[in-house]
Amino acid sequence: MNIPNLLTVLRVLLIPCFILLFYMPYGWSYVAASTVFAIAAATDWLDGYLARRLGQSTPFGAFLDPVADKLIVAVALVLLVQEHANIWLTLPAAVIIGREIVVSALREWMAEIGARAQVAVSNLGKWKTAAQMASLVILLANPAAMSWWVLLGYSLLMIAAGLTLWSMVNYLRAAWPHLSPLAGD
Repeated sequence: MNIPNLLTVLRVLLIPCFILLFYMPYGWSYVAASTVFAIAAATDWLDGYLARRLGQSTPFGAFLDPVADKLIVAVALVLLVQEHANIWLTLPAAVIIGREIVVSALREWMAEIGARAQVAVSNLGKWKTAAQMASLVILLANPAAMSWWVLLGYSLLMIAAGLTLWSMVNYLRAAWPHLSPLAGD
């Protein structure tokens, strides 16, 4: 266990804390849940930076880091969909969660056939993650009632969903030569 891996494990352990804070019946619970989520989001960046900088990349970290990221994002989206209960949040949440499932399965399959490098993470993914994390921090910090902050959060989430679809198309195009024999081409 090294520092980057401990930060990744911490991100997973923060999920129950984040959920409990979200559901507490106090006015400050939104900001507290959002703060815990923001800390977890920061550890996502920090663990990757430290692993590269300190030369401490491990197979365990390579496995757990994307899992931890997807877990906390999916939990945040599910909580927010339940809280807001509208199409402006539900549709982008479904796109983001659906894309993560498709791309994860694609990466796993590409690794199985020895072509994982064809679906490596791109800079587009980093922009998507930044918009997604910013939107989730904003939406978690504010009650579901419409405000400028909530509107900004919805807008950023829709941008993240658009970037999510764009990156998924890029992944599928990169993998298509390996998939097309299966499709009958």
